[in-house]
Amino acid sequence: MELTFSTKNLTVSDRFRDYVSEKSGKVDQLAHKPEELLVKVTRYEHSKQSGQEDRVELTVYEPGHVVRAEAQAPDKFAAFDMAFGKLQERLRRYSDKKKVHRGGGHKRVGTSELAGSGFKDLDVTPADPSLFTGEIEVTETVESPVSQTELVIRAKEFEKIAMTKEEAVDHMELVGHDFYLYHDVDSGQAAVVYRRKGYSYGMISLI
Repeated sequence: MELTFSTKNLTVSDRFRDYVSEKSGKVDQLAHKPEELLVKVTRYEHSKQSGQEDRVELTVYEPGHVVRAEAQAPDKFAAFDMAFGKLQERLRRYSDKKKVHRGGGHKRVGTSELAGSGFKDLDVTPADPSLFTGEIEVTETVESPVSQTELVIRAKEFEKIAMTKEEAVDHMELVGHDFYLYHDVDSGQAAVVYRRKGYSYGMISLI
């Protein structure tokens, strides 16, 4: 597995690189054929009272999907430990799902039944890796007529890849988001899956 560093507003020391390299061995144990671990470290300067904070974003690239986790703390070591803990938990959950699929000890449930139960019994598989290619980021500045201040809207565009509700939820879990926009294979329209209270999910679509 390749270990890659990306930094902003700081330079990471050899001590930090060695620390991350030593910890990253656990990724090889939990992940399925990991190709790369990207470690992005960003330093934010605050007021004199609050001081500075470091944000660490971890991204594991595996065949077919991406796993992400991030955290922010007063120093990069603490931020890395917090983010790495989240990353390990997501990798473990995904590994457990794969074991259930191989064992065949689960009941296959239709999407209509899943929707009726709030997706609480969802068991999912990853989608096409090309979902994460062709990303375009656009920043728009809009003049607000009320406050007369600039409203900055950040927009992202992704290649449209059709997938099921189950696959969309799986991608949402792996990147650690509370919602996920996707192209629904059943309706042929854009839809959003989102996290509800407890271990359940919902879906929003347009007609």
